[in-house]
Amino acid sequence: MADTLKSALLDTAKRPAVIADLGALVDAEVAAKGGISGAVIKTGYAAVKKVKPGFIAHAIDSLLPRFVAALEPLWAEHRSAGGGDFGAFLAARPDRSADALLSVTDARAKASGKENLKKGYDKLRPSAKKNVIEALPRLGKVIDKYAAN
Repeated sequence: MADTLKSALLDTAKRPAVIADLGALVDAEVAAKGGISGAVIKTGYAAVKKVKPGFIAHAIDSLLPRFVAALEPLWAEHRSAGGGDFGAFLAARPDRSADALLSVTDARAKASGKENLKKGYDKLRPSAKKNVIEALPRLGKVIDKYAAN
């Protein structure tokens, strides 16, 4: 098991595969959304992918170091507790895990000079925590894939 998430996920040899797997995770999470809010998310996501191909991978790549830093304390706690399924570990701490991840996007949106981006983020933010919590088991599986060795 990797000592740090930084060494497991930001290694230059692994990083492209990590980004691809995280992109697939986002695709799967969006596809799993149902109801009216799910339709809105799916429509917006499809539009972003059509208008700006490669945007999702670029966003993941640019935010990955900050996400890793935000999750590092949880990873250390997970390791000291004996390891195992990191997704289950995160899901057992849903508020703390989601808040750690959302602190990254909150800071990014706050620092943006683009008012349209800030307004759009502010509209989505109230439901973001629920969506992040739902994604924690899958996120843990992706992290385990790279950190287990």
